[in-house]
Amino acid sequence: MSLVAGRGPFGSDPAGWFSAPVPADVVFVEPHPRRVRALLGETAVIDTEDVLLVHRLGRPLSYAFPAAEIADLPCEPVAEAPGYVTVPWDAVDGWFEEGRRLVHYPPNPYHRVDCRPTQRGLRVSVGDTTLVDTTDTVIVFETSLEPRLYVDPAAVRTDLLHRTETTSYCNYKGYATYWGVTLADGTTVEDIAWSYDDPLPESLPIKGFLSFDAERVQLLAELPA
Repeated sequence: MSLVAGRGPFGSDPAGWFSAPVPADVVFVEPHPRRVRALLGETAVIDTEDVLLVHRLGRPLSYAFPAAEIADLPCEPVAEAPGYVTVPWDAVDGWFEEGRRLVHYPPNPYHRVDCRPTQRGLRVSVGDTTLVDTTDTVIVFETSLEPRLYVDPAAVRTDLLHRTETTSYCNYKGYATYWGVTLADGTTVEDIAWSYDDPLPESLPIKGFLSFDAERVQLLAELPA
């Protein structure tokens, strides 16, 4: 969703600017030369390489398919691509792009994750207890998002952490595990950090590393201005 979300060029808070005004209702449609399959149970109800991506302001990125290849699935015509339709994400049981099962939305070809070792400082505290104080960090630059620092658990007071039941999924990093903290005085704060135990290939440098939620802890991070 990088073109039309967050700080993307057509998002609500773009990081840069255009030399001339861009219409608020602009839609970008492009060929997507990958095999996309949709399954109902074990049956493939869509299996095609004739795929378009539709970037629409205020809407999640979506696939568009030739109407003749959709059978009886619910669909909506794409005015900007005559003969093509979109299919609601929850109309099928599973979506696959080439060999990867997808969750929530199609992966965006303009979305990039760069993980770089750095010496940017990170200090994390809860109350009077310091959980992290190090300059041995990894900075993650992810399209349309603010940079984040991740840290090896060896530099974290993991003896005070516990896994919570919270999970989330990112099409670029994988499934996240969340962590809470229990202090010596019994104070507990849930979901202060997350990590990716089995990240997708583009995010392997942060495998098992922790990042902290600035709204739940006291956090000082040396990030780009």
